[in-house]
Amino acid sequence: MRNTAKITTAVLAAGALTLGLSACGADSSSTDGPLIVAASPVPHAEILTYVKDNLAKKEGLDLQVKEFTDYVTPNTATQDGSVGANYFQNKPYLDDFNKKNGTDIVPVVTVHLEPLGLYSHKVKKADDLKSGATVAIPNDTVNEARALKLLAADGLITLKAGVGNEATPSDITKNPKNLKFKELEAAQTPRSLDDVDAAVVNGNYAIESDLKPSKDALVLESPKNNPYGNFLAVKKGNEDDPRVKKLAKLLTSPEVKKFIQDKYAGSVLASF
Repeated sequence: MRNTAKITTAVLAAGALTLGLSACGADSSSTDGPLIVAASPVPHAEILTYVKDNLAKKEGLDLQVKEFTDYVTPNTATQDGSVGANYFQNKPYLDDFNKKNGTDIVPVVTVHLEPLGLYSHKVKKADDLKSGATVAIPNDTVNEARALKLLAADGLITLKAGVGNEATPSDITKNPKNLKFKELEAAQTPRSLDDVDAAVVNGNYAIESDLKPSKDALVLESPKNNPYGNFLAVKKGNEDDPRVKKLAKLLTSPEVKKFIQDKYAGSVLASF
């Protein structure tokens, strides 16, 4: 039920975007026109804007950045051709999205990792969470499982052996603090911090909310062997679009690595 509402809203939004782009005469499917890329505002759109302002012209790339605040519309817009590519997601999330929605979006190049973190306005250490504390977690399949794995890695809960990227609170086998879980859309988790005892927040939404993952997180995901790197993605068949290849090259350039290091100070980690 929770996914149906979001997908319906996203489809309507994607349809509106399609009409808007058509009205402007933009054609994202033409390799001669600008490459329109859907992205989350932070850090994805910021990184793309850096590329647009500093690197794209030299490569002969006309890059346009369209910002979205949800995790559904960028994929529906990429699938229907409203945009030529997107940059906001990781492989487990994309695999789950393709499976559930019948889409055929594929990754092109991995650019960075945004470590998932546990935050609180009420305690300074995860161990200080009281019995029965309420923890907000993302409600989409992959990020919910990722959040639970983060809590398990810190010993706050124990998950059923072998549980994968579809883990839910029902897969918890030990919960010594009797934590209660409030499932919210990922974008809402940082806004819930005054209403819950703690919240697991995706890196991009943490940064947008002026949280500094490298300093403020009670628990932070390790980058070692982490499968959740964020990548440039396109509809299958568009991987060889010359514009996409140019952007992939620029997104993994030394200049972008330095930009990520300087701007995000460890809260976003280059994956190349």
